[in-house]
Amino acid sequence: MSTATNEPDAETVVARQLDAYNARDIEAFMALWHDDAQVFAHPATLLADGAAAIRARHVARFQEPDLFGRLIARVSVGTMVVDREVVSRNFPEGRGEVDVIAIYEVDGGRIAKAWFKMGAPRMGD
Repeated sequence: MSTATNEPDAETVVARQLDAYNARDIEAFMALWHDDAQVFAHPATLLADGAAAIRARHVARFQEPDLFGRLIARVSVGTMVVDREVVSRNFPEGRGEVDVIAIYEVDGGRIAKAWFKMGAPRMGD
């Protein structure tokens, strides 16, 4: 049995979040997170607890001129979405990129929890 809702599916929520991230649009980005959402470094290191902390992390991140998350692959099962990305960043050592696995738990059309596993940064030219 299926039930129709007006809520976007989990993949749509995560896709919109990545679009807002790449646009550095903090309002559109935050609209996709629950007020009490949590962000972790995988597996269980709490990085941000609540929307205010998530906003603060990303306001700073969105100042980076070369910030861009390139989606390599996305898979989902129900409310869980896993993205494989390569993220261009401005590190203290200079411009580079990092491999990222992002795991999102979506509830009620917004992200409730996220876990990030980062690779070692690779510095550019």
